[in-house]
Amino acid sequence: GEVLKNLNKFYKRKEIQRLGAENGLDARLFHQAFISFRKYIMESSSVSADLHIILNDICCGFVLLGHVDDLFPFFLRHAKQIFPMLDCMDDLRKISDLRLPPNWYPDARAIQRKIIFHAGPTNSGKTYHAIQRFLSAKSGIYCGPLKLLAHEIFQKSNDANVPCDLVTGEERVFANEDSRQAPHVACTIEMCSTNTPYEVAVIDEIQMIRDPARGWAWTRALLGLCAEEIHVCGEPAAIDLVTELMYTTGEEVEVRNYERLTPLTVLDYALESLDNLRAGDCIVCFSKNDIYSVSRQIEARGLECAVIYGSLPPGTKLEQAKKFNDPDDPCKILVATDAIGMGLNLCIRRIIFNSIVKPTVNEKGEKEIDSITTSQALQIAGRAGRFGSSFKQGEVTTMHRDDLAQLKDILSQAVPPVQAAGLHPTPEQIEMFAYHLPDATLSNLIDIFVSLSQVDGMYFVCNIDDFKFLADMIQHIPLNLRSRYVFCTAPLNRKEPFVCTTLLKFARQFSRNEPLTFDWLCRHTKWPLAAPKTIKELVHLEAVHDVFDLYLWLSYRFMDMFPDAVLVRDIQKKLDDIIQIGVCNITKLIRASQSAAAPGTAEVVSEDFPLSRTQRDARVASDRHGAASTEALSIAVEAAGLRRAKMRPSRLGGRQEDLKSYGRGSLANRLLREGLLTQEMLRQLESEWQDQHRNGRYGLGSKRDDQHSSKETRKKRK
Repeated sequence: GEVLKNLNKFYKRKEIQRLGAENGLDARLFHQAFISFRKYIMESSSVSADLHIILNDICCGFVLLGHVDDLFPFFLRHAKQIFPMLDCMDDLRKISDLRLPPNWYPDARAIQRKIIFHAGPTNSGKTYHAIQRFLSAKSGIYCGPLKLLAHEIFQKSNDANVPCDLVTGEERVFANEDSRQAPHVACTIEMCSTNTPYEVAVIDEIQMIRDPARGWAWTRALLGLCAEEIHVCGEPAAIDLVTELMYTTGEEVEVRNYERLTPLTVLDYALESLDNLRAGDCIVCFSKNDIYSVSRQIEARGLECAVIYGSLPPGTKLEQAKKFNDPDDPCKILVATDAIGMGLNLCIRRIIFNSIVKPTVNEKGEKEIDSITTSQALQIAGRAGRFGSSFKQGEVTTMHRDDLAQLKDILSQAVPPVQAAGLHPTPEQIEMFAYHLPDATLSNLIDIFVSLSQVDGMYFVCNIDDFKFLADMIQHIPLNLRSRYVFCTAPLNRKEPFVCTTLLKFARQFSRNEPLTFDWLCRHTKWPLAAPKTIKELVHLEAVHDVFDLYLWLSYRFMDMFPDAVLVRDIQKKLDDIIQIGVCNITKLIRASQSAAAPGTAEVVSEDFPLSRTQRDARVASDRHGAASTEALSIAVEAAGLRRAKMRPSRLGGRQEDLKSYGRGSLANRLLREGLLTQEMLRQLESEWQDQHRNGRYGLGSKRDDQHSSKETRKKRK
């Protein structure tokens, strides 16, 4: 007991914490080291003699002979055994010093670049003007956030007789038949070269420099591209940060402001019913379940609709967009997620927000429901009334009346300025760390790098959770560090188990030096595949498409080990066609899924929420109208409170926190997070509860009154 008491006293001493910090132990490492040190002393049967004597002197109260501070040398020695980096802390700090990113790009610093910022909202022509300059240059590079955007510029450039190559993570297409590099290239931003000189570079959607996961790619392009002119396009909210960043490189920024080319009107009325849909309407949902539900309700009214959501292959998205845009096609309604925010040209007259709250994942990886930001709302709403389309002005509203005031509030706010630019450790930095810490895992190397890294106020280190997830997943597989790093940067959705297990199999076979052949991949994916009959099958086909993408991505990094890229690309195109058939018949798949799901079971959708649970609950709500259970009614009560407390990011900053703290504990919000309820169902339940409460059919208050009076009666009898 005395030993433990004195160890805890040692831990709490400010002087000891200060000494730990001087020796490289920040608060987190200090705590971990102490827990290990305490366990060593309390459980070890072979504590060194000198440490044993010190502990004895302290515990016996020999003030002149022993003080808890005397434990520090032993504590530090133990800490260095579990954290070897403490011995080379100075070197590691130098390697992880991220305070001068412009110096990482000497080729760009050797030339004086001209920076032109094309600032404006969606549909203002800002990117058009930058692309015109790109096409007129002797050489150029376009850097976009999506494969669809890179492909569009590739197509547009070659159609204008300006030879242009396409480079994405999974694809290389040469304009010249002999595979000579063309002077122009359109690429996804992660793939841009910082060594090749160009006359003009275009960096699209510059505001994504703040993105917690991908922001580093925009920072790298902005600081590192070797081009005489850099044209950046995006929200005015990024102007100040870009100007500050360029000040550190000695380069001036010319700002060109653009106004929206067609008017956009926020309507004074909500849609309220799908019976009020008109040609050119787009209903925006924030979960797949809502996509399925709304599209089925539209079809039940005898209308055709196109469907676009994030996990669909690019080819399917383009086909659905083409179907919706075609004036001769009977499909006049679009149901989509915020995937339409960029990358697709759509002839939309009116944007209708089905909901203005969106499922998000917080820094702890937990699902939360949060209102959309002003930036997101403007990006989506701005898709209505595109310049050059058949609709000369755009309109925006909500599905539900009580969401409209909040949407107007969100759209009226200024977009907050972009505060910082993302950074990410390079393979070279991680290799240098590994040289000093040969026994550390890649996941630990990244952790140590981030904890030691120093950045100035204009930068932040991007979220590395996906990287660490993959690093931990393949840790047991023997790979050299560079190969391991490449596997961990593979672009995949870690919520898709089939894709994750495939990466694991790829890495295992790679480590045995066995090439991943076309035949192996066909066996693994059970190719050829049939058209989907249920939603679950459609979701699996989307995952298989992602597996093919993963193969192609790895084939450009390890060509000898993933040798059959051409064959895989061919079957991926066939799979795209199969998925398109499924999406065109999506309402049939929903019906089949509902009839196939046995009572009490759930068919799980990989993105957002479980599907059939929600649908089952929706059926219960509709089939048993007027016979809702007490629990369902209590959910409606909480839902009413939840919506009354809804977030208004502008005027009611404190209220947003109130909702978050309220929502975490509320049954309604928990069920929303778990996908057991949708916003639509909450509204329906609330409405039913209010009707029943007015009619006195299920008056919860009267039930409590009855209970109260019976208690009073029992008291009187006693």
